[in-house]
Amino acid sequence: MPVHTSVSSQDSPGRGAGLGLALASALAFGGSGVAAKPLIEAGLDPLHVVWLRVAGAALVMLPVAVRHRALPRRRPALLAGFGLLAVAGVQACYFAALSRIPVGVALLIEYLAPALVLGWVRFVQRRPVTRAAALGVVLAAGGLACVVEVWSGLSFDALGLVLALGAACCQVGYFILADQGSDAGGTAPDPLGVIAYGLLVGAAVLTAVARPWSMDWSVLGGSADLNGTAVPAAVLLAWIVLVATVIAYVTGVLSVRRLSPQVAGVVACLEAVIATVLAWVLLGEHLSAPQVAGGAVVLVGAFIAQSAGPGKDTPEPVAAGGAETELSARGTAA
Repeated sequence: MPVHTSVSSQDSPGRGAGLGLALASALAFGGSGVAAKPLIEAGLDPLHVVWLRVAGAALVMLPVAVRHRALPRRRPALLAGFGLLAVAGVQACYFAALSRIPVGVALLIEYLAPALVLGWVRFVQRRPVTRAAALGVVLAAGGLACVVEVWSGLSFDALGLVLALGAACCQVGYFILADQGSDAGGTAPDPLGVIAYGLLVGAAVLTAVARPWSMDWSVLGGSADLNGTAVPAAVLLAWIVLVATVIAYVTGVLSVRRLSPQVAGVVACLEAVIATVLAWVLLGEHLSAPQVAGGAVVLVGAFIAQSAGPGKDTPEPVAAGGAETELSARGTAA
């Protein structure tokens, strides 16, 4: 049964801890692309890197799944949706995108997700949103135009941009599904159990899609080039699995439970900034001045869209629980 996030959830005593967890999640997620791209350039297929990431994290979280073995019977739709969208969908689209476009650009497009949530509320659910929310969407779209430099004939790989946008759509599902049970008390599904089974579902789906038996396993025994520095591939993989996946998902879901999808989404937008800076320093992926300015506008737009209050006829904050949890129920039942 979907639960609703109340306005008071943002004023709970755990708000400070929630903000800290959200920041930790952004930091952890932000380093995934920088560690993954050298592996891709060393010869691994992007989908194989995704499979290694998710399957490795699922193995780490397997004891948690065993502990919460009753959860699949209680919330099968939630676990399936989390695994398909928040794990397999986001990671597959993002990793495939960063193999074709810069890390920072891929993340900036992915973090159009806050604006997409507002678009769903306004045009699909036909619920009112404030002018501030609409302004945030316009700013995010304008900033994106600068990031991709539309005036130069879409200089970035078009498929890479589409894949990054797909990651943004799946990211919407991540924030909504992570909020399930935020105020259900003792009946709420355990967040660690949701993550564990979501990773298992994601690993199963990606196994069928990525076909890891065809992977060049020898790459993991060698080294990868990190902007001129040779780094053991196994070290990069360990970082991706333990920090950029296990720690990132655990802190991310716990932060959404303590805050709300829109507040956690605002802090999570810092991931794009963190990843862009890391890619600039560690991978040498320099962005032009218009792209940097456009990225800043995307983040400002996402912040405004997510921070906007409810519309005049809306009894709850937009993009925070309420009818949006109906989306998760429909999406996971599909």
